[in-house]
Amino acid sequence: MKRKLLMAGGVLASAAGLFLWGRAPTATPVAIVSAAPAGVGALGRIEPASHIRKLAQPGGFSVNRVETLTVREGDRVEAGQILGTLSDAIQKDAAVLQAEAAAAEASAQLAKVAAAGRPSEIAEQQARIASLIEQERITRLDAERAEQLVPSGAGARATAERNRAAAARATADRIAAIAQLDTLSHPRPEDVAVASAQLRSAESTLARAKADATLSRVVAPIAGTVIKIYARAGDLIGGDGLLDLADLDRMDVVADVYETDLPRLHSGSIAEVIVPGDTERYRASVREIGWIVRRTTQAGTDPVAAVDARSVEVRLTLDEASVKALRQRTNMQVQVAISP
Repeated sequence: MKRKLLMAGGVLASAAGLFLWGRAPTATPVAIVSAAPAGVGALGRIEPASHIRKLAQPGGFSVNRVETLTVREGDRVEAGQILGTLSDAIQKDAAVLQAEAAAAEASAQLAKVAAAGRPSEIAEQQARIASLIEQERITRLDAERAEQLVPSGAGARATAERNRAAAARATADRIAAIAQLDTLSHPRPEDVAVASAQLRSAESTLARAKADATLSRVVAPIAGTVIKIYARAGDLIGGDGLLDLADLDRMDVVADVYETDLPRLHSGSIAEVIVPGDTERYRASVREIGWIVRRTTQAGTDPVAAVDARSVEVRLTLDEASVKALRQRTNMQVQVAISP
């Protein structure tokens, strides 16, 4: 009896194997119908496409008291707009003015050295040289006459020597005047080099002062909307910074998609976004699939859920109508259904 049961079991197993491989000789072939690809469901959050920019004091924590704040929550700002100033702004602005004056003085000094002498000074020196040349000619004639009279006894040797000295002095004065004219007409290279170095030093000081003054002002890095202010005039800036800024004209949904669902995703996939408590369904499309697989951050209460589930951040772009409806719901948790 036991042997018959074993034989019957073997026959059934062989038949099952043939059926699975589709090779049963007496069975009629059955067409295999593949199931439609399933979509992907995930939890996500609403977030500006620009991300939330947290602005604090640019110069670190040395000065962190707010002097002025020029915006309010909900204000639209442009890139480069000054949103607030710190308490040391006045002191640093004064340093900029002082550096500008020093740079202007150094520039004027370089121009003076490079120009050497003024046209009036050069003309005056040229006239002086002409006068000295004439004086030299006269003193030379006097010296020559005195020398000629010494042998005949008509002139004294002392007078001749004085005339020679006067002629030599006139020659020296002429040479010195010509050298002075050359100095007035052509500046010395070493003087120009020194003045140029002083100007560069003054300009670098000015640039540093302007950079320091910039660090006393909080400037918008992008065009967007002020969505949260943490410190106002007179307050100290804490760990949260001064304010949060985001571009609400473009909104995303950041979905945490399980790693096993990634093969069914591709850029451009259409998705439906479900907001808790809202009957409206919002449309979005997959724009970016993240590069890092990490532990799932969405909290759950399911006791049998995987405790080490891993997911990838997928960014979906909301359409224009959805952006208008959800632009004030940053960080709200939503449900996402992505079509295959």
